[in-house]
Amino acid sequence: MANARDCAFDVLQKMERDGAYSTVALRTYFGRTEMSQQDVQLATALVFGVTERKLTLDYFLAKHLSQPIKKLKPQVLTILRIGAYQLLFMDKIPASAAVNEAVKSVKKNGCAFAAGLVNAILRKVAAAGVTYPQTDNPVYDLSIRYSCPEWLVSHFINAYGLKNAEQILSSSQGENHLYIRVNTLKILPDELRVILQDEGVETACVEDLPSALALKNVGDITRLQAFTDGLFFVQDYSSQLCCEILDAQEGDFLVDCCAAPGGKSFTSCCKMNNKGKVLSCDLHPFKTDMISENAKRLGISCLQTVCSDAVYLKNTVRNADRVLCDVPCSGLGVIGRKPEIRYKDKSEIDLLPALQLKILTSCSEMVKNGGTLVYSTCTLNPAENEEVCNAFLKNNPAFEAVCDFVTVIPDGTKDGFFVAKMRKKAEDVSC
Repeated sequence: MANARDCAFDVLQKMERDGAYSTVALRTYFGRTEMSQQDVQLATALVFGVTERKLTLDYFLAKHLSQPIKKLKPQVLTILRIGAYQLLFMDKIPASAAVNEAVKSVKKNGCAFAAGLVNAILRKVAAAGVTYPQTDNPVYDLSIRYSCPEWLVSHFINAYGLKNAEQILSSSQGENHLYIRVNTLKILPDELRVILQDEGVETACVEDLPSALALKNVGDITRLQAFTDGLFFVQDYSSQLCCEILDAQEGDFLVDCCAAPGGKSFTSCCKMNNKGKVLSCDLHPFKTDMISENAKRLGISCLQTVCSDAVYLKNTVRNADRVLCDVPCSGLGVIGRKPEIRYKDKSEIDLLPALQLKILTSCSEMVKNGGTLVYSTCTLNPAENEEVCNAFLKNNPAFEAVCDFVTVIPDGTKDGFFVAKMRKKAEDVSC
């Protein structure tokens, strides 16, 4: 049976070597290796913690190294990061255990020559503790404190101001809230709260989202009988807010253009009382299969999936009451949930707005006169958000903004998000 630190080492090495995503790599490891639930939880905490604080950990390690950190063998550096994370950011693990396990790990992974170095460096890290830099360069200071590349720190400051930027960065570390959407086709929120509490799950109402609940002490959510019975599905606050703005009505024909994993489609079906039609689309068959399986679990019958590139949906779909374009984006609003996103190459992000505008323009052709078009992303980047919508409205005078664009700044309880609601003018309405 594998232990937590072995798992964390293997997964982090795979992420560095192959560019694997943390959640996928962990799921794969857990699927093929027998581990106790306690070790699963610790391994998950180590992988996410080391990933989200990688630049910070390297800063503290480099203080005690006589050589550049990049000259360390990758295996040794990964083990040092795991050890330093435990020493600096995990209160319940004794320093002696963290150091001793790191020394064992280098020996186990073919780097016995580095055992003395690992022992010495980690003991120095433990003794020095956490002291962040305070220079006259706030971009550098915030980069080290919150483990974000300097270009990304500068981006957040330029786009949203220093105060909001630090809030975004601060909320990207530590545990995020877990939100669910009550399946109101089967049960009312107050009734579900009782059932979940009986299963040992703490719940709290969400003031401005009456069908949402915030959860604590969940563990593996799929083990809950309430999940199996289709009484709820996982959906973040910001995603549920997007559905409130979309405002699907009973009897609507709604097209969700980039639907996976399906939360917005499911919420819309609930708001429509399962009456009407929701066309839930995605490019990948395994994702549309997943949407269909979850719709069946939830007892939703008004949803139909289609596997298609969103750009080409207009060739077969017309006269929709509502069209939702939750487009592929850089994900800068969800770096707290997907910590590796913060290390993306900026050049990849710069290519996205052209694609996003292409998808939005194409999907707008499915909207009937007087119908609603909603554009959304889970990123915090004006080039992917406001600028795409403004370019679309300029090029498509048949559409108008219904209300101000909405940007959700993450605060540790919700994801960063952007929503724009537009309407296609009726034929008898002059511009």
